[in-house]
Amino acid sequence: MSELRKITRREFLKNTGQMSGGLVFALTFSSACETNTIPFGLADKANKNVSPNVYVNIRDDGIVEIMCHRSEMGQGIRTSLPQIVADELDADWDKIKVIQAIGHELYGDQNTDGSTSIRKHFDLLRNAGATARDMMIAAASVMWSVPEKECITREHAVHHLNTNKSVGYGELVDIAAGLPQPKKATFKSPEDYRYIGKAVDTIDGRAFTTGQAKYGVDTVLPNMLYVSIERCPVVGGTVKSFDDKATKAVTGVVSVIKMPNPTSPPLFNIKGGIAVVATNTWSAFEGRKALKIKWNFGENEEHESVSYKEKLIASASAPGTTVLKRGDADIKAQSQHEALYYTPYLAHAPMEPPAAAAVFNEDGTCEVWASSQDPQTARATVASTLGIDKEKIKMNVTLLGGGFGRKSKPDFVAEAAWLAREIRQPVMVAWSREDDIRHGYFHSVAAQYFRAGIGEDGTTQSWLHRSSFPSIFSTFAPNVNGPSGFELDLGILDAPWNVPNMRIETCEAKAHLRIGWLRSVCNVFHAFGACGFVDELAYVKGLDPKVHLLEMIGPARKIDLSDNEKYSNYGHDLSEHPIDTGRLSRVAEKVAEMAEWGRKLPDGHGLGIAVHRSFVSYVGAVAEVSVNNKGALIVHKLWMAIDAGVVINTDRVHSQLEGAGIFGMSLALHGELTAKNGAILEGNFDSYPMARMNEGPDEIHTYIIESDEAPGGVGEPGVPPVAPAIVNAYFAASGKRIRELPLRNAGLV
Repeated sequence: MSELRKITRREFLKNTGQMSGGLVFALTFSSACETNTIPFGLADKANKNVSPNVYVNIRDDGIVEIMCHRSEMGQGIRTSLPQIVADELDADWDKIKVIQAIGHELYGDQNTDGSTSIRKHFDLLRNAGATARDMMIAAASVMWSVPEKECITREHAVHHLNTNKSVGYGELVDIAAGLPQPKKATFKSPEDYRYIGKAVDTIDGRAFTTGQAKYGVDTVLPNMLYVSIERCPVVGGTVKSFDDKATKAVTGVVSVIKMPNPTSPPLFNIKGGIAVVATNTWSAFEGRKALKIKWNFGENEEHESVSYKEKLIASASAPGTTVLKRGDADIKAQSQHEALYYTPYLAHAPMEPPAAAAVFNEDGTCEVWASSQDPQTARATVASTLGIDKEKIKMNVTLLGGGFGRKSKPDFVAEAAWLAREIRQPVMVAWSREDDIRHGYFHSVAAQYFRAGIGEDGTTQSWLHRSSFPSIFSTFAPNVNGPSGFELDLGILDAPWNVPNMRIETCEAKAHLRIGWLRSVCNVFHAFGACGFVDELAYVKGLDPKVHLLEMIGPARKIDLSDNEKYSNYGHDLSEHPIDTGRLSRVAEKVAEMAEWGRKLPDGHGLGIAVHRSFVSYVGAVAEVSVNNKGALIVHKLWMAIDAGVVINTDRVHSQLEGAGIFGMSLALHGELTAKNGAILEGNFDSYPMARMNEGPDEIHTYIIESDEAPGGVGEPGVPPVAPAIVNAYFAASGKRIRELPLRNAGLV
């Protein structure tokens, strides 16, 4: 539930200093009203009864200032969130000014992860705009001494229907400031939307494309020093001894500092190591190369990818812990088909590696600048690292040069803050590409076992799915030895298949690396396995893969998991966002139609189809591939369709799908990290490659299915069906089945 409160311009200026004077609406979550704190550096006389999430301020010059509480990393959230407010407010787009919020609990959930920015805030932001609009109408009715029902808003002004009078919003600020807050705001009808559901250019687009955008790594502070840290290659390892004589001889090196030892479990804490502090990044990097360090590698030194893969496969091949049971999956069938699927560790590898700057002040306060997806968690981690109250920390959020989940883990922010206090001088901790790939929070390796029983009528009568992978929760708690918690939401418990007898099991897997979430998380490997296996069954049965896919999804229905306490539905009630197989079938039908499924293909070409529900949205993908005379896979075209409910910015949705297509293709073709003696071997794009331009599809076609359902996610749901669509297309073209990624290991790249 959300509500609005009105505060005066004077109060707001005293409280924040982040906006200009005007009529301010402090948007709040009623569930967040327990806090009695205000942001660091703000005035003492704040109203402490509410906890504002997003501020909307109408200035007396007519400019509408909107505080963006989410992080911008190219997805366009600094455009999409204001679109919602501006539409309900009937504001002119050229009179909108967006201000980036600092990290603080008063802004509500700021974690720009899990495709939540729109789906969790749509009605809240509509309410902000609608209430501000109603305040403008109320002020105009007072100005003209006319009933409010005779007034309407249009194009940043209030208009009187009977006299054709009009007045701009800025002229109404003083009157509106003295009026009572509306108790309820009426939302616009969708047919009246000016911005919602429309393509709007990103407000940061010009800065992105002309080099004017400022990212975390671009932060420059007076007298700032630069730091590069040599971390133990094995998780949990510590420094035994080190020799820094050669390092200190490097021009520009100021000092060498031993970092705090890593914790167990690692959490988001400092990973340890030796920090080289210098007057510039080059000296810091060169000085680091000269370090001589002896390590205590610890128990994870034995971790090695080949043997670990064998352990995961063995684990998935044996009975595990049942997390869902429907009927009897062991029922006797006319025939059975089984398969094992495997996917490796992955790195986020955003274009901008992690970077953070910090200054520790004489009064015991700390200010940080970082490319953070989750500034509140960063702030809390810094507070814990320094042992000070988080109200003494100001967390500034810069633009992010990509994130994909990596920059919601603030270990790099903690490093900067700790070093700033040690050195008593502003510092920038800059990670290299090698640091980023070798010391991240990795997307989990996974092995999956599938078994299906086929009845006399050719339908699938039973379905057994086992999944074995080291859990994200092992990063945060001891003795976590397999899938758990929200990971079960991600493409496993919510299996959409119309099979009467189903059992899903999780299997043990001990973690030896820091495991984290990457774009679409476990949906990536669960969709790869499930959609690949469904495609296998089509050929076993002698059916067209699209026809069989729709048969497996079955009739339109809503799958009820309300009695399964392990299922959390991405944080939504199933009544709001049900598991709707009708919507899944529609994206399958649409994407097949886009690809002209069933048409005669050129010799050696094949089409593959896959669908998946994730982050309460539904995405279908079709790939057209061939194999050239050298045996290399060529992806010619990719089609993608999404049903994400109400969408805000169609241009951004198309862009996200296109990006997801390339992201998913990179993972399918190349994505693999390998461990030996506990350390990640890959370090840069020569050994951890991305899809190159010459490997990309000639065409990517995207389609947004119109819907009046509640908004779903967009940034992540496009990724899961891409790899299985490509692999299924390869089978259609070659007759060879691939059950393991990346495809380059099969000699296809």
